[in-house]
Amino acid sequence: ALPTDRVCVPSRQPTNLRMSAPIRYYYDLMSQPSRALFIIFRLSNMPFEDCVVALRNGEHLTEDFKKEINRFQRVPCIHDNGYKLAESVAILRYLSAKGKIPEHLYPKYFVDQSRVDEFLEWQHMSLRLTCAMYFRTVWLEPLLTGRTPSEAKIETFRMQMERNLDVVEEVWLEGKDFLTGSSLTVADIFAACEIEQTRMADYDVRIKYPKIRAWLKRVRQSCNPYYDVAHEFVYKISGTGPQAKL
Repeated sequence: ALPTDRVCVPSRQPTNLRMSAPIRYYYDLMSQPSRALFIIFRLSNMPFEDCVVALRNGEHLTEDFKKEINRFQRVPCIHDNGYKLAESVAILRYLSAKGKIPEHLYPKYFVDQSRVDEFLEWQHMSLRLTCAMYFRTVWLEPLLTGRTPSEAKIETFRMQMERNLDVVEEVWLEGKDFLTGSSLTVADIFAACEIEQTRMADYDVRIKYPKIRAWLKRVRQSCNPYYDVAHEFVYKISGTGPQAKL
């Protein structure tokens, strides 16, 4: 059985914020949306219990996890005083509605919020999907199976990914410092975490995409020190630290 109570560690937060029981946050920093929410929660100064789930050990695949933590057997997910919720964007919107996420990260005004939501809806089946598939094909599946993918397969997934990176470079970052305007929002954090994952598959997005390169630097600077904490594993596996030069 998964020792769910023992894996949760209260996160260190200012004592004046301990007004109610913090949520339990189940995550693994190998997961892109897990990293995004981790950074967002830290930037929001929101108390939460660290409930780390080791995906590499299959802790999410047990019947206890399915029954007690998340019926979909995925991370990230939360427990909020008995209320269980999965899916990163749903978690974001839920906590925003509760006043836990500051408006500069996820706007309340419907026009500004709709622009952020537009990106979140777009990226799920485009940027997120293709970056994840490239990462799985080049790094994860060979690790799990011991089989090397063909060059043709790698090239197919690279082209699919780059079509969406082209859109980020040419459309979302056209004339803007950040994806939806002049300041950082959750859209930038979710997108950056997806793109950073490709480092582990020996893909350096900075080589081909100068706007994305500059934008990633702005996102990291806006989110640190939490950005580097969340991406420590990515940096280690890829051998390319955040300051690595081309």
